[in-house]
Amino acid sequence: MILPELFIGFLKVGCFAFGVAYGAIPLIREVVLSYGCLDDEMLTYMIAVSESTPDPIMVNLATYVGSSQAGLPGSLFAMLAVVLPSFIIVLLITALLKTVLKNKYVQAVLRGLKPCMIGIILATGVCMILRNGIVIQGSTFFFRPMILTAVLGAIYFGSGKKIKGGISPILLICPSVFSLWRCSLDSGRHL
Repeated sequence: MILPELFIGFLKVGCFAFGVAYGAIPLIREVVLSYGCLDDEMLTYMIAVSESTPDPIMVNLATYVGSSQAGLPGSLFAMLAVVLPSFIIVLLITALLKTVLKNKYVQAVLRGLKPCMIGIILATGVCMILRNGIVIQGSTFFFRPMILTAVLGAIYFGSGKKIKGGISPILLICPSVFSLWRCSLDSGRHL
């Protein structure tokens, strides 16, 4: 992938991603798969790594894909492309903030986008769990990642009632990373 294609691909992601970064995962997936940068499994691993680092997922994924395709210039181009639309929009909204947010049509659009983003995030999560939740070894199917996801989700949501403030998500990330590492060793692939 050359630099202009990298820039245009991630500029599309930056332009059409609205709200939280999880909603951008299908767009990033489309760009990455269409250019042949990563396969589905590697993209899932990179999403997991991007979640565990402090920056937004879109920036981390764009930086990684750009770096893997064109080194340092590629990572800079991809990161700039994914951030540029948001930067410009924030500048424009800041200038027009008082008048635009009071407009009833703008408020209606923003209220309408919230359920859409919830649906996109839920569909992405379910799709990722179903695609990557089955580990095939010979003729045996293992559902370890799906079972682990269900158990950790139950612990996280159930601990709020028993433990004041709930359990720390960091304590739940460690078994997940260990499980992914074990699955990669079992299947002969290394992270």
